[in-house]
Amino acid sequence: MAEISLVNLSKHFKDVEVIQGLELVINEGEFFTFVGPSGCGKSTLLNMIAGLEQPTGGSIRFDGSPVERFSPKERDVAMVFQSYALYPHLSVYENLAFPLRMRKKGKEEIDGEVRRVAGLLGLDDLLSRKPKQLSGGQRQRVALGRAIIRRPRVFLMDEPLSNLDALLRVDMRAELKKLHRELKITTVYVTHDQAEALSLSDRIAVLYQGAIQQCGTPHEVYLEPANRYVAGFIGSPPMNFVPCRYAEGKNRLDCGGIGLKKRVRLSENGRAVMGIRPEFVRVSGRKTKGSIRVQVTMVEPAGSFNWVDFYLGEVEMKGTGAVNEDLGAGSPAFMSFPESKALYFDPDTGKRL
Repeated sequence: MAEISLVNLSKHFKDVEVIQGLELVINEGEFFTFVGPSGCGKSTLLNMIAGLEQPTGGSIRFDGSPVERFSPKERDVAMVFQSYALYPHLSVYENLAFPLRMRKKGKEEIDGEVRRVAGLLGLDDLLSRKPKQLSGGQRQRVALGRAIIRRPRVFLMDEPLSNLDALLRVDMRAELKKLHRELKITTVYVTHDQAEALSLSDRIAVLYQGAIQQCGTPHEVYLEPANRYVAGFIGSPPMNFVPCRYAEGKNRLDCGGIGLKKRVRLSENGRAVMGIRPEFVRVSGRKTKGSIRVQVTMVEPAGSFNWVDFYLGEVEMKGTGAVNEDLGAGSPAFMSFPESKALYFDPDTGKRL
């Protein structure tokens, strides 16, 4: 295991700045995830930690020692990629044994380790098969096993579940979480799937345009986003945003016709943007105290509840409705939410107010 420190780390490709002076410490034994949209620099960052890319500036340190001049082998890292990268002509047993054979380990030690890792990943009955005889989930478990068997200081995972179908991804998330709990090896994970990041991670760094927008626990990033970008990126469906200003002569905040008692420090131009997550918004055909009349545009069944799209003035929003509510496109309805769940952002800088 290793603590990883990124010190003023930057990376340029010709005139394009991909990573900008990044400062971060990933704790020993932590499951740490970089999440962000395509092109934000997360895979480049992982490749620099691995030693596949050299930084333009700054330093990468394992347990306080710089590793920029070390090869991936010398850094003792194991990578798991989006593509399984298995040897197609070798059996599962031989794919797992390969890293140990390269280290000149003895036959008995190799056999013991292969069977130990196969048992850990539920591959015992598949050891004689070739990769083409395996499902996607089985291939990914073999790829994980080949990384685990080396017992590296650091695991690096670049979107390893993105080739799997939705149900299998959920199963593999559970497998990864269980493995990390048992192995306690420092793991750096890269994904664009924020649900994956939230479910797997001890901490998350949200990347955008080569800079960390926020770093914290899944709970912190979800419920206490540092800025509007993080608030809109983390969460599915994304957060609703409504422009606000103080109503003249009234001690209340006017957000699209909703009068809120909350007092917030507005931006210099006297405006703010309110954010409220769809799961906190209740849409019903019945009027209740404090509810606002809205117009429904779409209803999406989601099993135990419905997602309901509606317009609040000119702002399109999403909330939840009960499955027994008779709501449909064009239906009049009433919307409400707990004021304590609302967040506020500067409309110019995007920072949390």
